[in-house]
Amino acid sequence: MTAPRVAMVLGDPAGIGPEITARLLSEPANRDKAAVLLVADRAEMEEGMRIADTRFEAVPVNDPTAAAPGRVSLWDVCGGGGARSFERRKATAEGGRYALDTLRECLRLAQAGVVDAICFAPLNKSSLHAAHMGHADELHWFAEILGHAGPTSEFNVCDGLWTCRVTSHVALREVPALITGPRVIESIRLIHDALRRAGRERPRIAVCGLNPHNGDNGAFGREEIEVIGPAVEEARRLGLPAEGPYPADTIFLRAKEVDAIVTMYHDQGQIAMKLMGFWRGVTVAGGLPVPITTCAHGSGFDIQGQGVARVGALQAAFDLACEMGARREGREP
Repeated sequence: MTAPRVAMVLGDPAGIGPEITARLLSEPANRDKAAVLLVADRAEMEEGMRIADTRFEAVPVNDPTAAAPGRVSLWDVCGGGGARSFERRKATAEGGRYALDTLRECLRLAQAGVVDAICFAPLNKSSLHAAHMGHADELHWFAEILGHAGPTSEFNVCDGLWTCRVTSHVALREVPALITGPRVIESIRLIHDALRRAGRERPRIAVCGLNPHNGDNGAFGREEIEVIGPAVEEARRLGLPAEGPYPADTIFLRAKEVDAIVTMYHDQGQIAMKLMGFWRGVTVAGGLPVPITTCAHGSGFDIQGQGVARVGALQAAFDLACEMGARREGREP
């Protein structure tokens, strides 16, 4: 199997993205894992290397198909290294536009079959909104740019455990009405298919309940009895290996027994996953036609420029992008 072609971007320039990307790409072993195409301008790449106190050679290319394993190929979005001026440690429209511009180019290259996967350093939602992204989160922006009308879900991965959620960036008061049988089944199917693309041939999937103590037989809510339980049974009938619902406050104690946990709302899984490994967690844009991964942590404005940002989560995101990119259906052998 040939090395996958992975596009990388620096994320929000006001944060730690350039620094941790420089740390990642300075490791020869990482450059050997994939044909890395760094979609960035040289000035920001150099700034990241300065902060990280490390160096690597980036070969400028006039054709993105020229990316090759063993090196970093620079696809300079500023055309010849022209620098933009960014305010650091602060959410700005300029930083958001830079992040969106570089990601848009990566998505274009993925649609054209030039790259197999995308890995990006942390973004900042305030910057993206200031740049008029037009969506609540980047996942739905990705889907629009890619012309993808099918279901999507944000997955989180840490130490081999995957999670997805039936609802995501919505107010808690809106969650119960959004928990429907079809949406539960859709979430199970999405993470099942993603796990198979990541090499898990027979994924084991647990599904959370919504209410305290799983509703305690209806004493604290009936969603488990009337919606979630029947949805899990229907998923099993459809050939999806799901079990549950299980109480959300104990299922993560059994994390080593399953490959994935489907949660009902954002913090139900996010708190547990971040406690398991904040600096190792990965976010996957699930359901899209191209693998897209990033760190589960944020843009780190508070530590930008100090040279102390950890690379662990970006390393895990890069490794997963390489693995999923190598398995992407339809890629060149």
